[in-house]
Amino acid sequence: MDIVIHLASSMDQAISHATQARRIRIKAAIALALLAGFCAAAWGINRAARPSVDAGELVIAEVRRGDIANTINASGIVIPEHEELVPCPAASRVRRVHAKLGATVAAGELLLELDERETRLALDGLREQLAQQENRIVGLTLELEQKRKQLVSNIELLELDLQSASVKWERYQKLRKSGAVSGEDMLTAELNVKRTQIQLRQQRELIEDSRRSTQTSVDGARLQKAMLQKQIDQQQLLLERMQVKAPFAGVLTALAGEEGASVAAGQLLAKVSELNNFRVEASVSDFHARLLAPGQAVRVEQGGSVLAGRIHTVLPEIQNGTIKLIVALDQPRSPQLRDKMRVDVGIITEQKSGTLVVAAGPAFNGRGRQAVFVVREGVAIKTMLELGANDGKLAEIVAGARLGDRLIVSDTARFKELDRLRIAQ
Repeated sequence: MDIVIHLASSMDQAISHATQARRIRIKAAIALALLAGFCAAAWGINRAARPSVDAGELVIAEVRRGDIANTINASGIVIPEHEELVPCPAASRVRRVHAKLGATVAAGELLLELDERETRLALDGLREQLAQQENRIVGLTLELEQKRKQLVSNIELLELDLQSASVKWERYQKLRKSGAVSGEDMLTAELNVKRTQIQLRQQRELIEDSRRSTQTSVDGARLQKAMLQKQIDQQQLLLERMQVKAPFAGVLTALAGEEGASVAAGQLLAKVSELNNFRVEASVSDFHARLLAPGQAVRVEQGGSVLAGRIHTVLPEIQNGTIKLIVALDQPRSPQLRDKMRVDVGIITEQKSGTLVVAAGPAFNGRGRQAVFVVREGVAIKTMLELGANDGKLAEIVAGARLGDRLIVSDTARFKELDRLRIAQ
C-alpha cells in the first residue's frame, strides 16, 4: 500500500520549465523543417513548370541613347559612271580584231574592223545616181536656154510681122477714104494685125510657161540630188563606223567574236567602261515608291565598309514590283568599288538624334506597337513597346522601355504564347 501511494504522488508533480522549453523547440524545429520542405518543393515545382531558355541561345541588347536614321533597305549593284556600247552599224562580218578584252584603250583607238565591201558598193551606186541627177540638171538648164532662145527668135520675127501688118493696115485706112482699097482688103489687113498680136502674146506666154515647167523639173532633180547626198553622207558615216573605235579612254569590257564571225545590225560589238569612277543601281519594292525622291541621302554597305551617296534618279518604270534608282556616290573613285559588285543600299528617309535606341534584330517587326521580352533579374517579361525608326542596325524605342533596360532582340517566335520566360545562365 505504501508503494502505490508513493507512485501516485510522484505522478501528480508539475512538469519542469526546462522540459516544456525543450518540447517547444522540438515542435518549432519540426514546423520549420516542414515549411522549408514545402517551400523547396514549391520552388522546385515552379522551376520545373516555368519554361526556361539558355542565355547562350539569345541575343540581348541594352537600351541606350543614340542617333538613328530610318532607312528603306534595297539591293544594289555597282556600275561604271561612264559606260558606252558600240553597236554594229549594219549586217557584216568581223574582218580583223585589233584589241583584247579587258585591255585599257585610248579614245579613238581602233578596236576591230568590219567587212566594208557591200557598203562601198552601195556608196558608189549612190554617187553614180548623184552624178546622173547633176547631169539632168545641166541638161534641163541647157534645154530651157535653147527653148528661150528659139522663142525669143520667134517673138522677134512676129514683132517684125506685126510691125509690117500695122503699117499696111494704116496705109489701107488712108486709101480707104479715097476709095482705092476695098472693104474686104481693109478687113484682111486689120485681121492680120490682130492675128500677129495674138501670136506674139502666145509666144511671150510660152516663154514663161516653158521657164516654169523646166524650173519644176530642175527643182525636182535638185531635191533628188539633195536626198542622194544625204544618203551618201549616211553611207559615208556607215563606212567610217565599219572601223570600230573606242568612244573614250577606258577598259574594254565587251568585244565581238573572232575574225570572220557574222554580226547583225545593232549587235553589240564593243563596250568601253570607265572602271575608276562608279555609281550604284539599286532596286527597291514599289511599296516604297512614294517615299523616294532625288537628293535623298543613301548609305551603301559592302563587307563592313560604308559609302555615302544620294539618289540621283528615280526611274519611272516599275518592273516586277520593283523600282530602280541611280545612286551618285560621294566617293565614286573609292578603291573598294568593283564593277558588278553587289552591295546593300540603305535609303535614309528620316533622321533622329539623342533618342532611345536598341540593336535591331528579328524580334522587331517594323514600326508600331509590338510585344518584346524585357529581361529583369533573370526573367524575361513580355512587354508592349512602341517602336519607331529602324535603320537595319538600330531600332528606336518610342515608349514601353527605359534607358538601361535589356531586351531580347533575337527571334522569339517560339515563345509568342508565353508572358514570362526564365533565362538559365
